[in-house]
Amino acid sequence: MVAFEVPEVDYTRYSNRQLVAVPLAVLSLALLVIAVYWALTGAPVSLGLAFTGGTELQIQTTDSPQEIRQTFDEEIESIQPIQSAENTYILTFQSTQTGSIEQQANDAGYSIESIQGRAASFGQNSQQQALIGLVVAFAGMSLLVFALFRTFVPSIAVVASAFSDLVIPLALMNIFGIQLSLGTVAALLMLIGYSVDSDLLLNNHVLRRRGGFYESTYRAMRTGVTMTLTSIAAMAVMTVTATLLGIPLLPAIGLILVFGLTADLMNTYMLNVSLLRYYKYEGIAK
Repeated sequence: MVAFEVPEVDYTRYSNRQLVAVPLAVLSLALLVIAVYWALTGAPVSLGLAFTGGTELQIQTTDSPQEIRQTFDEEIESIQPIQSAENTYILTFQSTQTGSIEQQANDAGYSIESIQGRAASFGQNSQQQALIGLVVAFAGMSLLVFALFRTFVPSIAVVASAFSDLVIPLALMNIFGIQLSLGTVAALLMLIGYSVDSDLLLNNHVLRRRGGFYESTYRAMRTGVTMTLTSIAAMAVMTVTATLLGIPLLPAIGLILVFGLTADLMNTYMLNVSLLRYYKYEGIAK
């Protein structure tokens, strides 16, 4: 078993303002990226087929991607080769003219493995349901945290960290061209759980166990950092493996989890620690 040696950070060298500056700067930059993308496209993140409507076609052909694009009258949004199946591609169209696309593929002599269409109205319903799911999950998490600690600063530390853990991957999705799909929404929901887990671990050690603030923080870090780094490594391996094998969706899910878990390390042990230290030494717990 691989063991991670977690170094003991000398938090006394840094003020609360210094600790909180980096995560707040990263969060502000992520919000700016999302705002600019929203202003340019009308959506905070690139939406996949499940949320916009369109057609997904899987074919087998010896044609090149450029030749495939010239085959269809409808504009092809993306062409994704499947590494595990030779000469097999997944094509996505914004058009919902499934019959016309299938006919053009048959006329070109392509072997159609599968074809599915989704109406634009159904995609809008999926958008609403995904948004409601994220809001309900985040709101439920926030209420649970406030119920557990019943004090503002420790509770808001957990909520702020979880919020940043969601926003940063969303911004990186725009930068790396990852579309929002049902699978990536599931990854974002998983991030809420990961974030709350590490933050509750830290808060419980600092507020409810014996020992000084820095001793309790280090105890929490030894467990929390090890768990998070193990999860990051597992997600990175999954991403690389799925990419090499050409497995759809899994690389996007893995990348989002790597982004979010990496952000969680920063937010938990810089943002959350600074707020907890303020609460213990300068705030109402003084």
